[in-house]
Amino acid sequence: MNSSRTPALPFGSVAILGAGLMGRLLAMSLARAGCKVEVHEAGSSEAEGAAARVAAAMLAPLAESAVAPAPLVRMGHHALARWPELIAPLAQPVFFQREGTLVLWHRQDAPEAMRLARILQGTCEAVPELPAMQSIDGAAIAALEPALGTRFAKGLFLPQEGQLDNRALLASLLASLQQHPGVRLHWNSPRAPEDFAPGTAGQPGWVIDCRGLGAKPQWRALRGVRGEVIRVHAPEVKLTRPTRLVHPRYPLYIAPKPGDVYVIGATEIESEDLSPASVRSTLELLSAAYAVHSGFAEARILEIATQCRPTLPDNLPDVRQPQPRVLQVNGLYRHGFMIAPAVLDIVLELLSEGRSPLAERFGLPGMRTLQLASCQEKAGTTP
Repeated sequence: MNSSRTPALPFGSVAILGAGLMGRLLAMSLARAGCKVEVHEAGSSEAEGAAARVAAAMLAPLAESAVAPAPLVRMGHHALARWPELIAPLAQPVFFQREGTLVLWHRQDAPEAMRLARILQGTCEAVPELPAMQSIDGAAIAALEPALGTRFAKGLFLPQEGQLDNRALLASLLASLQQHPGVRLHWNSPRAPEDFAPGTAGQPGWVIDCRGLGAKPQWRALRGVRGEVIRVHAPEVKLTRPTRLVHPRYPLYIAPKPGDVYVIGATEIESEDLSPASVRSTLELLSAAYAVHSGFAEARILEIATQCRPTLPDNLPDVRQPQPRVLQVNGLYRHGFMIAPAVLDIVLELLSEGRSPLAERFGLPGMRTLQLASCQEKAGTTP
């Protein structure tokens, strides 16, 4: 399948469970392919329960390779080219940039930075399609980010990595779905796959479950990994690209968004606790951000948010078919925006062809041998 085009699909209707990032992307793509789409979401249209709402939406496959294996890196590289294609036809503009990632460290953390540099260099050798990492000095850092001045003597620059505005994207996908005549949206409508009999009279041709942790009763291996982010308004800072700070205990990131808004994050806790962020983690995040740029001292805190990311035991995404005409898509973990277009294209390949060459190319162990049952019906033979 040419992933830049939506494929022809051999069925006429689909029910999508969950209206987070994957649910909205799939609903939009399937509607454009001519399917009648019904979306059922347990919450409201604001996606308040979606992991995608509490995210920095960085598209940084090389930077993430510090914790992500090669399949995710390949998926992230694929997604960088796909995001503009997915965003372009949406009803509202979405901030997107590919200005690279800047990695910085204080002198006392130089050994940890060198260890990270070796990991990233190994990634570049294993995934040669990635742009090469660049070691830069203080003058080059100041040229890339004048607001940092001479605060940092050395750094790494990862060209062509990107980011987008996660909440603007969710809102634009919502507006596009609301305008599409082939889409019906059902809010506060919790559904599970067993509520449907796909392929029978009056039922959808397929059911696609994108509920994240909401699918745990049907996918017991799922677990939640807690993340915390702080959104601040910091007009004195003026960073222009995602910046990461090497630290011996946690890798801080600062992602600039439109309107002098910055998303600051780092914490990752093996817990499904959704209580508010602790004073300790909040102080650590804000102190580390202040150490990058003193302008954060006068920033105004807009939000301190927590959410749990749906994660499978190997920390890789998966698509499985528990029964004919039912797909489960899950496990995007902390890499949702980085890999969502790749997961989308895999699902579209599976639905149109019954298998996914992309999954094999990426090296995804669970998906590359998946062969869908009941995917080759001729158009018009399913409801």
